[in-house]
Amino acid sequence: MSTGFKRVRGGGARLNMAPDEAAIVRTLIGQLLDLIGGGEAPKTYEGMPDVALSDNTSVSDDPVLARLFPDAYREDQDASAEFRRYTEATLREGKRAAAEMVLQTLGDGGEVVLDAEQAQAWLRVLNDVRLALGTRLDITEETLEEMRGFDWDDPRYAGFAAYDWLTYLQETLVRALC
Repeated sequence: MSTGFKRVRGGGARLNMAPDEAAIVRTLIGQLLDLIGGGEAPKTYEGMPDVALSDNTSVSDDPVLARLFPDAYREDQDASAEFRRYTEATLREGKRAAAEMVLQTLGDGGEVVLDAEQAQAWLRVLNDVRLALGTRLDITEETLEEMRGFDWDDPRYAGFAAYDWLTYLQETLVRALC
């Protein structure tokens, strides 16, 4: 089992991850990528090559997507819609690029050595996967305490164990980078 991230010279981190742990991370990131969608070129306009506009102007009905791409202005739907139009495509592409970087650096497990930029991508992706999983499982402070009493055969156990393990990885990476 992974012992968490350790600091390396130059501001990066390293991790030794078992192949089965790497498979779990790859699966969760694959699910995140499916959920985020995208991958197609965003709509841009002549004279504004750096601005990608989204056709989507409202928060998603999917609670996970609503958590990953929340409203910017909850009291002003028009301002929030306009903000989303100008930012969501870029946010989606940033999440996708970070997830793909994690998959590239993860490989099949073993020793994973990250430079500072790769470590930041891992932090963002671990956070996104934890947000998605935590939203799906409806995790609160109370359920985290309840989780410690789950039996191995409780159908919720695997999801909560994955969430707890991802929290551990995120925490050790933050510590390694401080």
